[in-house]
Amino acid sequence: MAHANPLFADMGTTIFAVMSQLAAEHKAINLGQGFPDEDGPLAVREAASRALIEGPNQYAPMRGVPALRQAIAAHAQRFHGFEFDPDTDVVVTSGGTEALAAAILGLANPGNEAVLIEPAYDSYRPMLRAAGAAVRSIRLQPPDWRLTEEALAAAFTPKTKVMVLNTPHNPVGRVFTRDELMLVARFLERFDAVAICDEVYEHLVFDGREHVSLLSLPGMRERVVRIGSAGKIFSLTGWKVGWACGDASLIRAVANAHQFITFATSPALQMGVLHGLTHEMEFTLGLTRALQAKRDLLTNALAKVGFKVLPCEGTYFLTADISGLTNESDRAFSERLTREARVTPVPLSVFYGPGAPEHLVRFAFCKKREVLEDAGRRLEKHFASAR
Repeated sequence: MAHANPLFADMGTTIFAVMSQLAAEHKAINLGQGFPDEDGPLAVREAASRALIEGPNQYAPMRGVPALRQAIAAHAQRFHGFEFDPDTDVVVTSGGTEALAAAILGLANPGNEAVLIEPAYDSYRPMLRAAGAAVRSIRLQPPDWRLTEEALAAAFTPKTKVMVLNTPHNPVGRVFTRDELMLVARFLERFDAVAICDEVYEHLVFDGREHVSLLSLPGMRERVVRIGSAGKIFSLTGWKVGWACGDASLIRAVANAHQFITFATSPALQMGVLHGLTHEMEFTLGLTRALQAKRDLLTNALAKVGFKVLPCEGTYFLTADISGLTNESDRAFSERLTREARVTPVPLSVFYGPGAPEHLVRFAFCKKREVLEDAGRRLEKHFASAR
């Protein structure tokens, strides 16, 4: 590996692949990796299927099929009141993660600093480092995971040019409030920085809360790139169709990076997503209600056996404190739970940089109700026998 980039050469396999393989080996219920176990609307899949058969199946336009870009702009206007020009303010990507990569490569500069909120989705840090940016972290504290002015002040410096902000937040399910986002907006203006806002869980917000996009706040139009994902909206994560929206001056840089990463996304899948955004949003709104009930079901099952479950305001992930159950690290506990109870979480420490806490794990509840009920029974049986 002497000739390889050390950033990637020294990197292990993602924890999601590791835990999913372990789950398969032990026939465990995999609540680690965040993918639904039921596909999204049949009509969306049928639209993609027709487009695949009828074609064309050649390169789509680099920025995305024009009709889909129009639908993405209409979706943003309907749910958030944004006015995006489909020709200049929207780019379709091969998944939300590619949109993030293109935004980071397009907007982060070598020698500058980027602010990251920990715990953080695991692609942010390596992509920022690959772009040459130095990462400064804000570490949120359980159980409320609040973003404070003091934390922002400690992270921002005159070298700060980019912030990555994720709300609703993966992995801890936090939905940042308007007041917290107003703080972020003030720091972006003060330090002349931009934000890459990962909002792929924008519709998965519970208990009547409001998802507020940073882009909606005064002065943020020219400072925010907003990331979305059809995989999250329509439970079609394998399709890998995402997008980035924002002011043309920012999206131009994102699109220029995108053209050298994947160039274009499957035209058939884009046509399926087009149908979804224009005809199937009731599925997504119903999904939110169903997931809230599943969150409560899994919360009760985990609490019953001794986990301290932290609040979940959005996404489809629960964070649980294991310190009342074991002295093991979160990774050792997750592996043992997979082998012995045949239920798989992921350790939360993988979402941090050095010095990560090791007493928290994450469970995904985007599964069939009967699967979650079975997981609860397995956990109850396991911890009863362990006492």
